[in-house]
Amino acid sequence: MIDPYESALDAIPGAHPYPRTSRYHDAEIGVHRLPDGTEVRYTKRRLLPPLSLAAEETAPHTVSSGERPDHLGQRYFGDPGQWWQIADANPVLDPQELTAEPGRTIDIPLPGGFHG
Repeated sequence: MIDPYESALDAIPGAHPYPRTSRYHDAEIGVHRLPDGTEVRYTKRRLLPPLSLAAEETAPHTVSSGERPDHLGQRYFGDPGQWWQIADANPVLDPQELTAEPGRTIDIPLPGGFHG
C-alpha cells in the first residue's frame, strides 16, 4: 500500500526525480560540477544484491512462446512497466533475453523479495 503522503509528494515536480514505480526511485542522486561551476545532477549506479541471496526471494517461471517482459510484469505485478523487477532478478543485459527462448526458466521476485 502506498502512503497517501508519499503519493502527494509524487505529484510535486522535483520531489522525486523518478516515479515510485521506477527502478531508479530509491537510487542515490549525485552532483557533478562542471568547470564553469554548473551543477549537473545524475542518478548514481544501482548495485544489486548477490544473485545467490536473490534466489531465495524468487519463484521460477517457465517462459511460454509469445511472452514478453511486459506481459510478465502485468502478470506478476499488475503493471507491465514493472518488467524491470524480473530483469533485476535474472542476469540479463537486454530484457528481451528473458523471454526470447520458450521453455527457459527465469526467476520472478516474490512480494517483498528481491529489490535492486
